[in-house]
Amino acid sequence: MTENVYEVLALRFGTHADRPARDNFLLDDGQFTPGSDMPMDFYLWVVRNDRHVLLVDTGFPEEMARRRKRTLFRDPVAALADLGLQAQDVADVVITHMHYDHAGNLDRFPHARIHLQEEELRFCTGPAMRHHVVRRPFEPVNVQTAVQGLFEDQLVLHRGQAEIVPGVTVHPVPGHTPGTQVVRVPTARGWVVLASDATHLWANIRLRSPFPILDHLTPMLEGYERIEALADGDDHIIPGHDPQVARRFPRLAEAPDWVCLHEPVLDGIAVTAAESGALR
Repeated sequence: MTENVYEVLALRFGTHADRPARDNFLLDDGQFTPGSDMPMDFYLWVVRNDRHVLLVDTGFPEEMARRRKRTLFRDPVAALADLGLQAQDVADVVITHMHYDHAGNLDRFPHARIHLQEEELRFCTGPAMRHHVVRRPFEPVNVQTAVQGLFEDQLVLHRGQAEIVPGVTVHPVPGHTPGTQVVRVPTARGWVVLASDATHLWANIRLRSPFPILDHLTPMLEGYERIEALADGDDHIIPGHDPQVARRFPRLAEAPDWVCLHEPVLDGIAVTAAESGALR
C-alpha cells in the first residue's frame, strides 16, 4: 500500500433489466435456470482524496439510452454534482474502453485529460470497424470526440501500465476489446480494482465464464488472473455491470445514490456464483 489512499465511489445510473441470463455468458454448460433473467446495470466511478479527483468512465446520455433501449435512472454527468463536482472542473478521466456505455458524454468534459490505451484508439478507428457485429457496441460520435481530443491535446494515450494520479494506476487487460484497461486504487481496505468490462459480473470471473462480447477469448481468461493478482481479494474486484455492487457496499451518507467501494462489504451480504438466482 502506498501513502496515497483514496475513496472509491460508484454510481448506478442505469440498467438493462430484462436481459436473459444466457446473454451474459459465452457458453451454456447447463448452469442456467430456464427462462431466467440476469439484469445488467450501468456504473461510473469516482476516485478521490483531499488532493486528487479521478473519474473512471463517463456513461451515456438519454438519447443513446432510448435508441439502445436502456433505462437511465440519472444523467451520470449531472449526478457528479452530488459530490460537489462539475464536468468542466474534472481534470482527469480514465476511459476503460470505447464502448458506448463507458465512453459517452466525452464532449461534456472540455478541460479533462482523457486517458485511453493507445491500442483501444487504434482498434476503434481501424479496419475492424468494417464489421457490423464488431462496431455495434461503439458509437461514432464517441470515437470522433476521442480523435478530436488528439488535436486539442486532451487525449492522453498509454502503452501499457501507467500512473494517472499518485498511487492510482491503469493496467491493460485485453480480451473484451484489445485496449481494455482496469484501474487499481489504494484504499483503506486494500487494493481495489475497478475491472469494468474485463469482467461484467462477479459470476464471469468466478466461474471463468466470459461475457460473450469479446475480441479474443484467451487474453480475456488470462486477464482474470491478472486482475486477481492486482486486487487484495475477491471483494476488491469490482465488476463493470453487476447489480450486486450497488447492494453489497454501504451508501454514501450525503449522496445515497453513490456506494462506497473503499469500505468493506455489508455484513451478511455474500456474493456467490448464483447471485441473481439465474444460475443453478
